[in-house]
Amino acid sequence: QVQLVESGGGLVQAGDSLRLSCAASGRTFSSCPVGWFRQAPGKEREFVAAISRSGGSTYYADSVKDRLTISRDNAKNMVYLQMNSLKPEDTAVYYCAARTVRLSSRSSYDYDYWGQGTQVTVSS
Repeated sequence: QVQLVESGGGLVQAGDSLRLSCAASGRTFSSCPVGWFRQAPGKEREFVAAISRSGGSTYYADSVKDRLTISRDNAKNMVYLQMNSLKPEDTAVYYCAARTVRLSSRSSYDYDYWGQGTQVTVSS
């Protein structure tokens, strides 16, 4: 089992920055690829970013790849999502997810553990 807890969301203005954190506990976290997903009201959950077990490989949705950076600190069991130049369309609940197989994935269906989410609201 892996427990995930997101934090760092909030209300910001367009152009601001936020850093989301995902704290993990449970089984060996360093063996789990991790992804960030988001869900806006009335929309499906969508992939944002993913990171490999070691942190050596990262993957991004085209809509965010120049503004967001995913990273992890396995010694602290933490994953981060640095969000810069935020836009109103980034408004959503952001979820951290972990999977138990070694490969990263962009599909939410491939993830086994999910956090409760943290709200990010960007005003124009």
